[in-house]
Amino acid sequence: MNPERLHLREITRRTLFKEIGYGLGTVALASMLGETFAQSTAEGIKSHFAPRAKRVIFMFMAGAPSQVDLFDPKPLLQKHNGEPCPEELLAGERFAFIKGTPRLLGSPYEFERCGQSGQWVSELLPNFKEVVDEVAVIRSVKTDQFNHAPAQLFMNTGFQLPGRPSLGAWLSYGLGTENKDLPGFVVLVSGENNPDGGKACWGSGFLPTVHQGVEFRSQGDAVLFVTDPDGVPREVRRDTLDALRDLNRLKQQQTLDPEIETRISQYELAYRMQTSVPELMDWGQETPETHELYGTEPGKKSFGNNCLLARRLVERGVRFVQLYHRGWDNHGTSEGDDIKHRLPKLCAEVDKGMSALLVDLKRRGLLDDTLVVWGGEFGRTPMNEGRAGSTYLGRDHHPRCFTMWMAGGGIKPGLSLGETDELGYNITADPVHVHDLNATILHQLGLDHTQLTYNFMGRNFRLTDVHGEVVKKLIA
Repeated sequence: MNPERLHLREITRRTLFKEIGYGLGTVALASMLGETFAQSTAEGIKSHFAPRAKRVIFMFMAGAPSQVDLFDPKPLLQKHNGEPCPEELLAGERFAFIKGTPRLLGSPYEFERCGQSGQWVSELLPNFKEVVDEVAVIRSVKTDQFNHAPAQLFMNTGFQLPGRPSLGAWLSYGLGTENKDLPGFVVLVSGENNPDGGKACWGSGFLPTVHQGVEFRSQGDAVLFVTDPDGVPREVRRDTLDALRDLNRLKQQQTLDPEIETRISQYELAYRMQTSVPELMDWGQETPETHELYGTEPGKKSFGNNCLLARRLVERGVRFVQLYHRGWDNHGTSEGDDIKHRLPKLCAEVDKGMSALLVDLKRRGLLDDTLVVWGGEFGRTPMNEGRAGSTYLGRDHHPRCFTMWMAGGGIKPGLSLGETDELGYNITADPVHVHDLNATILHQLGLDHTQLTYNFMGRNFRLTDVHGEVVKKLIA
């Protein structure tokens, strides 16, 4: 750059604003990556009020579990199984795949009241029956989206299109991390098929990319390309990173791009993870009793393994761990996706691990300040989809009402919140919108969802967009 252009750059108002933004970003970044968490919370963004939880484990069942087969029994639906759906429910309704007048579909599974709380739980979740008193079951969640990709994005980012920060990214931005040697937001994936919303479900959107979710694997290297290449000793790796850092800083001085500072910090985090991740993934530290509790097999990719890894992550200070288990899209177009064959298999894959996680967190004293969330992007219809005359039993997408549950982190245990009508079609009491759910999660971590904002393209954005209320009935 010639001296005249350099001088112009130094005196322009645009440069002033860019430098101010870069300076603030550097302060925030330094606060999160400082030597101690106490220093970072003192200097960075703080909670708006005293938190009830320090961290979150969100078990996301991608594809949408059927609430009327798992948590919300409907005797009247059973009674009228196979009959045409009442026309008043169909008037003006828009379905993803149902055509014409569908037939009602009662659940083929038995329910029973469980625990001292008397929660209704399906026979498909025998282990969950034993821990149901620890959870608050919400049977009245609703969303604005009825197709998978938009609904998954909406649940995770508060918007139906890619490009917004995810819940984990907002928490990382707002609260930072308690462990400078591990990412603040980790993603674990199991099951079949990819989430329809893709990696945008755990992206950072317009927030600095240091806040995006880092996907860990449960077999092989937990994080790709973190280990030193063959023939490259640690000293050479350190010298290489130092040289890259110096080159990046020169480029940053020329462009004033804050993303370069993010890149530098991520290289340094990856270097530290070469020590922290092998220790994290050392399954031999766990007792045989713990492996039996979770049903884990070291080195195997499974939801149970991911549940145990989630516990190991949060006890090491990771702020937000999200477990995606895929394959819950049970339309009934074939035996491979119906509720008689596919649904029991899925429940068997998650029941033991999710129940063990609650037991393990509680006995280690972690459940009180760890918020656990379970659910999918929407529910399933109380009618049989019957696409193209299929004889297999399946349910279409249903955004009007579905079930999620929460535990720990100041949530009222044993609570049953919300009601649906006798056919399980509409909410009749205590509706909880997706924005309400996310507002409540942020609240439990000491964050006011209306105040956790980021200025982008001329306006302040937030996770809950323009509405959302904390569900106070959920809070103990």
